[in-house]
Amino acid sequence: MGNCVICGTSVDGPICSSHEQDVLFEFEGNHPQQLSVGRYYKGTVDGFADFGVFIDVGKNVTGLLHKSELNQRLESIDWNSGDTVFIQVLGVRDNGNVDLGSSIRQSEREFRGKLIQNAENTYLPDESETERTEQSDSEQSSQQSRTEANETKEQEESEAPEPSPTTDGSGNAVGSATVSEHKEPLERVPIDSLSDRVGERVRIEGEIVGASQTSGPTVFELRDETAVVDCAAFKEAGVRAYPEVDTGDVVRLVGEVELRNNELQVETEQLDALSDEEEDAVVTRLAEALENEARPADVDLLAEDSVVSAIHDDITDAAGAIRRAVIESRPVIVRHNASAEGYVAGAALERAVLPLVREEHARSDAQYHYFDRRPLEDGLYDMQDATKDATNMLDNRERHDEKLPLFVLVDAGSTVESGDGLDLLDIYGAPHVVIDTQYPDDDVAETAEVVVNSHLGDSDEDVAAGVLGANVAAHINDDVREDVSHLPAVSYWEDTPSEYVELATEAGYDEDHVTALREAVALEAYYQSYEDKRELITDLLFEHAKRDLAEHVSEQFRTKLENELDTAEPNLSVRGANGVTFTVLDTDAYTHRFDFPSTAVLLDALHRHDITGRPGGQNVTLGLADDEIHIRSDVGVNVRDIEDEVRERAPNAGIVAVGTRDGKFEFLRGEREAALDAVIESVSEHLN
Repeated sequence: MGNCVICGTSVDGPICSSHEQDVLFEFEGNHPQQLSVGRYYKGTVDGFADFGVFIDVGKNVTGLLHKSELNQRLESIDWNSGDTVFIQVLGVRDNGNVDLGSSIRQSEREFRGKLIQNAENTYLPDESETERTEQSDSEQSSQQSRTEANETKEQEESEAPEPSPTTDGSGNAVGSATVSEHKEPLERVPIDSLSDRVGERVRIEGEIVGASQTSGPTVFELRDETAVVDCAAFKEAGVRAYPEVDTGDVVRLVGEVELRNNELQVETEQLDALSDEEEDAVVTRLAEALENEARPADVDLLAEDSVVSAIHDDITDAAGAIRRAVIESRPVIVRHNASAEGYVAGAALERAVLPLVREEHARSDAQYHYFDRRPLEDGLYDMQDATKDATNMLDNRERHDEKLPLFVLVDAGSTVESGDGLDLLDIYGAPHVVIDTQYPDDDVAETAEVVVNSHLGDSDEDVAAGVLGANVAAHINDDVREDVSHLPAVSYWEDTPSEYVELATEAGYDEDHVTALREAVALEAYYQSYEDKRELITDLLFEHAKRDLAEHVSEQFRTKLENELDTAEPNLSVRGANGVTFTVLDTDAYTHRFDFPSTAVLLDALHRHDITGRPGGQNVTLGLADDEIHIRSDVGVNVRDIEDEVRERAPNAGIVAVGTRDGKFEFLRGEREAALDAVIESVSEHLN
């Protein structure tokens, strides 16, 4: 016998079953079947394939980390052959193939300890060979003793006579327990009081909001009207306890409150699903508490802004939907445009939601399980994005009994290009909220729980995505109001409304620093276009102490953008039609592809800075790519309005409008010049 290196519990070996997933294992065995499913191991990148990464787990065993297990695209992962990585063994097949999963923890210090596992036993790194041999012998002896004890108990139970029922005064049977064995029922206690009841035996009631099977116990997440707590139930190692209980069930649980590594956990003695009146009483209690807690505080907008005031109720409703998801233990997935504005708005929501997740869940890593932020290319939620999200959410529901997430579409989700993706979520019953600044197509957001879009209010004026994101964030969690008050100003490239300039100044962000933040986030948005990392964006937007970071990154932004503008300027062509001036850049021929700036950022800068000395009147900038024409205009040309005209002028070009105001046209590569002529003629007529 030994003691668990984490909790000190007496156990065979150095780790108890409850904490196997909290430590890092270094494998020194020689066969895949010696690996333990569920454990986290140190590995070495061996090579890459189209379908995943091969990783050596020790010297003699190689496993596959399939691309479906990664939280980013395979081509964007920054591992190289020979790199040390940390992975989880998901399964070992009969043919010896090892299935691996990714780990959030990617350094040894993030684990709570380290153990060595060889072909025979598990031991601490500094144990001697003699100690390891003694431990192995002890484990075998203890296992044999447990086996013999279980066999004896089973035999005694099978030979024991049936207990006689006790009777009341009239001779009626009332049960098998004697009066001396009767225990007074425990009174129900709220989960938020468990920190004061460590070591006590308690009864709690609520809804199972998650269930996961570890290599040791089954861990149920139980939520009542006050909080959520992990409850460990053990049948035998790796075997599901209480298989009749599932996510969504309303239950009564009795167990002992323990503190494991400063995290509360209830060791389950009894778990019963409730029904009928008992279930109804708990459901009613939870619903009332949820409604009260999810309702945002009656707070003001960040600033007096008539455009935003027109949709204040929508902002409140969106905040309530997000708060409700957190309280329900429903993951919140923020999908935002991979632009500076999208990142600013997404980061504002992240700032507001993460503290609520940490308050709601006792697990220290809950913020990684119940909140995620992922960028979207071009501000479109297409079928590729939706399919990936649906696959992940269904996998998490199947493997971890996780609720379907609430998806929050930020600076995206209002045009028909997102319609099919949103319909896919709706088919599965996954709720979503849209917070967008793009001009909307009719009926696209019908399936959304809430839509926040200034174009749906009394005013049809444009507003920056950061304005909406920061206001929703302040309504989700009023404690972060001061943290996010400077973000609206960061979202504007020019003509920032004075009320938001004033907010930023009051928060300690002068004009130069706001500009540096905007430029730095724009650069990192490009390089993180397939990533969902939090730390760098958080440091840029919220850490005053890291002011030099923004200055450094923004300098790179300006250098790269100015170099590209210098390259583009001599290669611009200017055409006039019907009194409209068109500045055309062949982005395939005269830009450095696959590096910053993106086409969108470059065209925005070209149109914004008026570098060609264009005359007065209507001005339009066109980015001509291999099979696309991007539009930037002074008035926001809606490509939907002129799609039919462009098709008529270039009938063989396969014209397709994408987006709405200042969107783009896709065409067949062989009809490039015809498509360009058709767009110029149609836009010029539309503007006159």
